[in-house]
Amino acid sequence: MTAPIQIIENRTFDEIEIGDTAKLQRVLRPQDIETFTVASRDVNSDHSDLICAKDDSFHHIVTQGVWGASLISTLLGTKLPGPGTIYAGQSLEFRQPVAVGDTITANVRVTEKRPQNRHVVLTCECTNQHGEVVIAGTLDVVALAEKVRQPCHVLAEVDRQEPGRKLRLLIERAGKLPPIRTAIVHPCDELSLAGALDARDAGLITPLLIGPRAKIEGAATTAGRDLDGIEIVEVPHSHAAASEAAKLARDGKVQALMKGALHTDELMAAVVTHDAGLCTDRRMSHVFVIDVPRYPKPLFVTDAAVNISPTLEDKRDIVQNAIDLCRALEVVPPKVAILAAVETVSAKMRSTLDAAALCKMAQRGQIEGGILDGPLALDNAISMAAARTKHIVSDVAGNADILVAPDLEAGNMLTKELIYLAGAEAAGLVLGARVPIVLTSRSDSALSRIASCALMRLFVHSREINRP
Repeated sequence: MTAPIQIIENRTFDEIEIGDTAKLQRVLRPQDIETFTVASRDVNSDHSDLICAKDDSFHHIVTQGVWGASLISTLLGTKLPGPGTIYAGQSLEFRQPVAVGDTITANVRVTEKRPQNRHVVLTCECTNQHGEVVIAGTLDVVALAEKVRQPCHVLAEVDRQEPGRKLRLLIERAGKLPPIRTAIVHPCDELSLAGALDARDAGLITPLLIGPRAKIEGAATTAGRDLDGIEIVEVPHSHAAASEAAKLARDGKVQALMKGALHTDELMAAVVTHDAGLCTDRRMSHVFVIDVPRYPKPLFVTDAAVNISPTLEDKRDIVQNAIDLCRALEVVPPKVAILAAVETVSAKMRSTLDAAALCKMAQRGQIEGGILDGPLALDNAISMAAARTKHIVSDVAGNADILVAPDLEAGNMLTKELIYLAGAEAAGLVLGARVPIVLTSRSDSALSRIASCALMRLFVHSREINRP
């Protein structure tokens, strides 16, 4: 459906009176900074690089000052005086930085009219959600003598929703629960330690740091973080840290594990050993929860991190683990799309055979709690239009919650494509062990690390309330 065209009109010089005002309000989003940076070519790291920005005078990413000034320009061109206004001059003071999430209200007020040349002088002020003035100044414009009415051509939004919003809602939900005691395995670099401390500050975990004390304290110094009140279990190296964390989880002294500065296979090797006692009758698998701005709900993608080439039996557990996470997040019943390259079963394509078998297993109660369909190609799994074009009638097609990849390579590529090409944010967990495990990556954003801990907290809470 085409949106109705809005009409805007100006106030002529004669219609404008001293004291007339106009205002608008905007929330600064990450994509606003990105779009402004592309348009202006202002690649100052203060606007894009979190690590560099931490060392500047603001200590966080801020937008270009002229982003706020552009709100004033919008007011002049659309409201007061409106279409046809000619900018003659301005004098602005930039008093406070504007960061992502700030709500900025721009106001203009007419203070003077000059009939000899139809100049209008206005004061302007932009304030944030705390009432602090971020921009103030005076403006000189030329107002038209004649009336102008014109359609308002609104450019389509690139993203339908604010990136990361779905993950932030999960963090908010999890933050209402008591924190869980979590072993942070070998947090000996700035990123892994900061991720754990950020999750602690969000009220999600009580971290227990396991690793060489000198390296952990060195990472804290580099990150400018305080370790007061945080317990450290000292071990000589990363192998020992992984082993100790697994033992603590086995003995019930921690409720979850979080990977630090060590390789994933090193941590998982300690978890799957017989002595660790963390294996269950379920195969372990990883589930990504991906916040794609143009998809209306979180997408659960599995398995993109643990099982390289899963068998049919492995896939049964992979699907069940993902369903269990959905249920913990109150996505009930989740719609599960078993992905392949085509929508028909072919003996030449193992992925289609596995998909058909998994659907039958669900019908016979071997997989519980979800609605399965497959094989489905990706477009038919997430697009109603694509599913209709192929005449696919299904409760899952076009509305999937869970995407089950045929193997790790396909799942990994899909996840990274969504993150790097579609602007998605992702969090994730390893499930199937006695405790959930967060596998962080050096490329993870701060939001991703905190959201993964939120998933972990919500999953643990679900198991606690559903325990017989």
